[in-house]
Amino acid sequence: MTLRVVQWTTGNVGKQSVAAIARNPGLELVGCYAWSPDKVGRDVGALCGLDPLGVTATDDVDALLALGPDCVVYNPMWPSIDELVRILGAGVDVVTTAAFINGRRLGPDRKRLVEACERGGSSLFGTGISPGWVELLGIVLAGVSNRIDKITISEAAHTALYDSPDTERPAGFGCPIDNPDLEKMTAEGTAVFGEAVAMVADALGVELDEVICQAEHAKTTVDLDLGSWRIAAGCVAGVAASWQGRVDGRTIVELNVRWKKAPVLEPDWKIEDGYVIEVQGLPTVRSTLQFLPPPDFAAKSLADFMVLGHIITAMPAVNAIPRVVAAPPGIVSYPDLPLPLPRGLVRL
Repeated sequence: MTLRVVQWTTGNVGKQSVAAIARNPGLELVGCYAWSPDKVGRDVGALCGLDPLGVTATDDVDALLALGPDCVVYNPMWPSIDELVRILGAGVDVVTTAAFINGRRLGPDRKRLVEACERGGSSLFGTGISPGWVELLGIVLAGVSNRIDKITISEAAHTALYDSPDTERPAGFGCPIDNPDLEKMTAEGTAVFGEAVAMVADALGVELDEVICQAEHAKTTVDLDLGSWRIAAGCVAGVAASWQGRVDGRTIVELNVRWKKAPVLEPDWKIEDGYVIEVQGLPTVRSTLQFLPPPDFAAKSLADFMVLGHIITAMPAVNAIPRVVAAPPGIVSYPDLPLPLPRGLVRL
């Protein structure tokens, strides 16, 4: 059965979602929401650097919902609860990469989402590369141990080429290093990782007593020109956050991120890009993960190279569409679904 899909926004990640949907014989792109007025009325393929797809972008939400899509691929930078409630309440499933895993931190807004799912008989699923798919890989790796003491997933990245001040400033980047609110900012700006801690604990069948965040910061020793914004010397250009899920004072799940925007920091952090996943137990399992371009990958600029990051963010959500459409109503995450499969991607 071909599933009818509406794409929600065509930013960096949305472009890769559109490309994947258009190539997948099991999916049909039937509509696209345009956040920017200048995109309204244009062919979605042209917006995404593809051949024309015969689908016109619109900002008419009622018209999109009237198409009767099976699923919306929701890729804005930040989620709008009002938008999600409207889509879910209309009976349309949603897969999203917009800073959402299970909504555990959202309080009353989570209740609104659950009620919308119940009203529409729809499901909401959040993922991305991290948090999201990487945590799924940690869960899978834990399946070979007969005792699990702790799961730790650590992400490290040089992020000078990641030009996204709207997502980085909330985590503390660019603030004076002596700002007394830095730790709180980092906790709030990376709070979706706390949701992922809870997701891993759900997979383990463990009820956590608490989920906490510990943060570290480092400053740049020179002024940084990052393209669309600048960070002055003496301000934060290194952010690290450790989200920990604990039972009886013992950490069971730990998700760490360490992001470095300057070549030299104070204190200086020596990091290697990629992920380290460790399941401590019997046996202990340790895996490293990196993402590399294929031999036929052509990048004429640094911006072209960043496409790899957009692809790995988009694809976990697109691949999950059939599982989410088949899921019962409600907010669902990886432990609630059969393993999403990368169908329709092999080129013969």
